[in-house]
Amino acid sequence: MRLACLLLASAVLSGCASVPAPSTVPTGPVSLDTVLHKQLYQMTPAEAGRYIGYVHQAEPDLRHRIAAIGRKNIGQPYTLNLLGEFPYEIHDSLPMFSLDHSDCVVFAEHTYAMALSQSWEEFFWMLQRIRYRDGVIGVKTRNHYTELDWNVQNRWLVTDVSAQLAGANVATYDMTVDRARFLKTRHHTDASIPVETSRQSYVPKERVVEVAGELQEGDFVNVISTRNGEYWASHVGLVVLGPNGERHFLHSSEPQVREETFESFMARAAEREARNAREGKNGQKLAGFKFLRLNDNIVVPPMAPQPRPVATPAA
Repeated sequence: MRLACLLLASAVLSGCASVPAPSTVPTGPVSLDTVLHKQLYQMTPAEAGRYIGYVHQAEPDLRHRIAAIGRKNIGQPYTLNLLGEFPYEIHDSLPMFSLDHSDCVVFAEHTYAMALSQSWEEFFWMLQRIRYRDGVIGVKTRNHYTELDWNVQNRWLVTDVSAQLAGANVATYDMTVDRARFLKTRHHTDASIPVETSRQSYVPKERVVEVAGELQEGDFVNVISTRNGEYWASHVGLVVLGPNGERHFLHSSEPQVREETFESFMARAAEREARNAREGKNGQKLAGFKFLRLNDNIVVPPMAPQPRPVATPAA
């Protein structure tokens, strides 16, 4: 499957992360001084809610607010396969949010949801609106596939500008997703969903430096990888501006959330590929990037009504 972040560890895809210990909620008011001296991953939900309200007022520009919130999580430990639907669904025991750990998708979703919110309650609602098709909570409606689920279902938030940026140098790949098979093999869940095919555009890695100046703070990044002739979005992150306006990549990857230049990210990928070649490993290779522009006028769609669960026949 081509689920973002999971394929970063494709060699150990069957591994499953342990559930982080739940944060405790303090009693009484939370002081602003407390949250300003902590990183987000060190906060309780009550403290995070206080920070969300503060940063919305302190940084009115959405793009700058996304960068500020993302940087407030630099150093957050990385954990793969982090979230699920528990306790709404019990196909696993993974929680619906995480403050203390992230993987690449969790980091991006939480950052966007916090930036679009003014309270803990609004953040939690926004997070589910971003994670699920039409905001309907469930493993069947979760945006599992980056290109054909996440990017499509969140077109109200971001718009794919990869072909526009690459121009005549645009690269493409065909992809096929079988959601029914994935849900059955990965989550032991039956679903009747037709196989979908699509052609995707991306900016080849050799052209990223040429288009970097057109990227804007808060844009969504899909890292496109390839192996054995197949291509997929293996990783995601956010664009932020460095102190001199240079474009940086802010993302969650082993061992923690980091900010680096695109040149640094590509150099590390090249080192990993060279090491795999020396060791005779058939590892994935970096092909390029998809860039999705944060929309200027964001109107958050309402959630679809949550359907009543189907009764389970008695044994």
